[in-house]
Amino acid sequence: MWTELVNSLPGPATVRPPASEASLRSCADALGHALPADLAALLRESDGVEGEYGSGIVWSADRIASENLLLRTDADLAALYMPFDPLLFFADAGNGDLFALVPGVRRPDVFLWDHETDSRTWVAPRLATYLERRQTGHIEL
Repeated sequence: MWTELVNSLPGPATVRPPASEASLRSCADALGHALPADLAALLRESDGVEGEYGSGIVWSADRIASENLLLRTDADLAALYMPFDPLLFFADAGNGDLFALVPGVRRPDVFLWDHETDSRTWVAPRLATYLERRQTGHIEL
């Protein structure tokens, strides 16, 4: 379903081989919580989706773990920004801004975190809509 959706959308996007179950478990263990169901399902079909110029439309499971751990533990970032613990970053906008889910509230909404203002703006009601809006230019970056 996910690779078909990505391939049906306009704009350049490259799907990768699927993530292994071990990689998904490792990611969840590193984060301390399970991945949201839709994100896990997408990663089972494609371990990340790459856009034009290597932009991370959806990061790999390994990158999701490493980026989130860095953001949650870096003391310099903690002094500049609101806590990142409630967010699960899974993609970048290519300009320093990041896309996130909020798995603790059990809602599939996608938010855009602005690295300059520390704002967190709702951009889509679910991951599939995020992909559609991202690939059709309906998310302002």
